[in-house]
Amino acid sequence: QVQLVESGGGLVQAGGSLRLSCAAPGSITSINAMGWHRQAPGKQRELVAVITSGGITNYAASVKGRFTISRDNAKNTVYLQMNSLKPEDTAVYYCYVSGRVNTVSGTYWGQGTQVTVSS
Repeated sequence: QVQLVESGGGLVQAGGSLRLSCAAPGSITSINAMGWHRQAPGKQRELVAVITSGGITNYAASVKGRFTISRDNAKNTVYLQMNSLKPEDTAVYYCYVSGRVNTVSGTYWGQGTQVTVSS
């Protein structure tokens, strides 16, 4: 099973920063979009940020101006820099990529990393 490897989550005080990383295995090729979702307890999973292969980005309104998504295509890695964190940012963060494994196109996910922001 193809899985992305996430790192960088943790506990931080409100106003602090964290940087999440997500590395996709080399078996995933023709990667187009890379991004992050999050799911807070009792809530639906929501899109946080996405970046296309051409570098076009899109953010949820709730994180715009505070979070920055970037990618390193040579490393098949996507990053999420999170600044000015708020308690409502507390969630499990999941990265994903849209790409191809052998001849099969699909969306591949990380295992999730916990981000907890204390007030």
